[in-house]
Amino acid sequence: MLNIYFGDMPEAIYNTAVYFENVYQDRWITDPVSIDIIHDVDRSEVVSANLIQSPVLGPISPRELSGGVKTLLLVKHDKKHIFNASTCGDNCAKWLLEFGKSRKVVINLRHVMDFGRAPFRIRVLNSGKIAHNMSELLHESIECL
Repeated sequence: MLNIYFGDMPEAIYNTAVYFENVYQDRWITDPVSIDIIHDVDRSEVVSANLIQSPVLGPISPRELSGGVKTLLLVKHDKKHIFNASTCGDNCAKWLLEFGKSRKVVINLRHVMDFGRAPFRIRVLNSGKIAHNMSELLHESIECL
């Protein structure tokens, strides 16, 4: 299940871009789910572990991926840490929910991300309550942000 802690969370890694650039591994980039994430969020194609074809920037390295993609790849591949997902746009929300379907995922948010209109199950760690839709999630986040 996806678990969210709203607001300041000292143990969360805040600067996900810098952290990613220092810890990512080539296999993270060529993983099939990672390829789908890079294509979906950045509209880019993985050519190899060190080369990504961006429609905006041309050929780039993994270090030049968007902050949202970097954070998603960290959440997917580094299960030991909690990451600030406020670097992610709303286009990353479906991936966070997807990760939460198969394991416990904990993220930190300093804003309310739009998880869409479909029902979901997200535990708000600040209150311990489970939100089933955006209205409930917004209600749970008000006191925290």
